[in-house]
Amino acid sequence: MTEPVVYLNGNLIPISEASVPVLDRGFIFGDGIYEVIPIYGGKPFRGVQHMARLRRSLAAIGIPDPHNEAEWLALIARVVEANGLSDQMIYIQVTRGVARRAHAFPKEVTPTVLIMTNPMALPSAEMRERGVACVTMEDRRWLNCQIKSTSLLGNVLAAQEAAVHGVTEAIQFRDGYLTEASSSNVWVVRKGRVAAPPKDNLILEGIRYGLMEELCAALDISLEARRITRDEVFEADEVLLSSASKELLPVVKIDGKTIGAGVPGPVFGRLYAAYQAAIAAL
Repeated sequence: MTEPVVYLNGNLIPISEASVPVLDRGFIFGDGIYEVIPIYGGKPFRGVQHMARLRRSLAAIGIPDPHNEAEWLALIARVVEANGLSDQMIYIQVTRGVARRAHAFPKEVTPTVLIMTNPMALPSAEMRERGVACVTMEDRRWLNCQIKSTSLLGNVLAAQEAAVHGVTEAIQFRDGYLTEASSSNVWVVRKGRVAAPPKDNLILEGIRYGLMEELCAALDISLEARRITRDEVFEADEVLLSSASKELLPVVKIDGKTIGAGVPGPVFGRLYAAYQAAIAAL
């Protein structure tokens, strides 16, 4: 198998040759942001929206954006072409850069920029046809979840909770209200109406959040952003997960309890079909 090629600070190189100094603040402090962009048929899916979120995250933590949108998209195209895969998952990471270890921002430091890729690994057809299981846990992360930060220990621990229980995701609650899963937004369906937690500092606004808003509007499905109680999640007719790597998944069990009829529901079916049509239209 051909070794993956990555972009690192101006150069395209084999991943085995890519390295950063130990004093890079991304390594020392997790002082950086990242973005993940699905590539279908060699084309970024909602690339403009992903770039906008990357810039929001950079601005939120005071890292100067090293490229404009056109430059970012051109760099992504170079990595996609160099790796020769039709469907890929592009990963971008920008850290504050290399400096003497001190908590406050260093002066005159150059950001470290990495772009790499992996083959796209989407959920199986069986997962979509039968649905997936999740567990719940208390959300103990920081209060700036809207920033796509590389400081992901809270998400790592949540993902491990799901792994320990042999399920797909850990759905989190803060003070009794739904936030999100370890790496997915969560959607609740009741009587044909969709609800989601509001886009605030307690969740990362997935790029699929905006897509779901568009799909619901096109399909004349009511969508409301509001606080959702734990009871509402368990009493839902359908619960859905969305993310770049999961696309859209139906949840049929949470904490061993059956959701709705215990099978993927009609709202999922309509939204997933529209999701695939959006990809096909690239």
